[in-house]
Formats: sequence, structure tokens, C-alpha cells
Amino acid sequence: MATNIFVNLPVRDLQQSIAFFTRLGYTFNPQFTDETATCMIISDTIYAMLLTHDKFKSFIPTTEIADAKKQTEVLICLSQESRDAVDTLVNKALEAGGTEPRPAQDYGFMYGRAYQDLDGHIWEIMWMDAAG
Repeated sequence: MATNIFVNLPVRDLQQSIAFFTRLGYTFNPQFTDETATCMIISDTIYAMLLTHDKFKSFIPTTEIADAKKQTEVLICLSQESRDAVDTLVNKALEAGGTEPRPAQDYGFMYGRAYQDLDGHIWEIMWMDAAG
């Protein structure tokens, strides 16, 4: 059985975040969605739980929520099937209101770009030629 990963991310405005990621082509599991959280489906085994600050705080009662626009708490890296798919996804993120924190990185056998979502979380999007 494959291991699933659930990345938990605090968001300031849940509905705005859902709209942002919907524009990127992601869908959400209604079974794990309410006014405080949603489960964004990235793949068959990868999910992002977008949680309001109050909900996220309930999991970390002794520490503060990092402001991802000022501090980087994590880099989320997702692979794509091609260079074009990398560009397509990042361009959708930029059109939806995200920002690009750095220039593209092109190593020939590996290509990557990144975007920051509305809350500043950095999503690294990459393609790698496994044969190269």
C-alpha cells in the first residue's frame, strides 16, 4: 500500500485559497471540507489540507504560525510530466494572483520554476528527465 502525504497549510482566507487552487486545476474532497478546512487533491497519494488559522492553531497550541510571506517554513516540490507542464502550472498560478519568487532553473536534464500562493507558501514545480 502506498503511503499518503497530507501537507497541512494555514491560510488566511479559505474561500480565496480554494478559488486560487481551483484556477490551477485542483479539486477538493468534500468529505474533508467545512468552513475551517478543505482537502485539496494533488494526486492519488498527495493532499494539501488548507486550514484556517484558528483550525491550524488547534494543532500547534504551544507555537506560533509562521508568516510564510516573511519566513519560509517549507518548500513543497511537485513534479510534472514535462517542461511545458511546469510552465503551464506556474503561469496559471501567476494569473490567479500568485507570485514568482525566483527565476526558472534550467539544468538541461532538470527544469523548475516556483510560485508563492496567496499566503506566501512556496510551491516548487519541476520536471526531470530520468533517463538523462
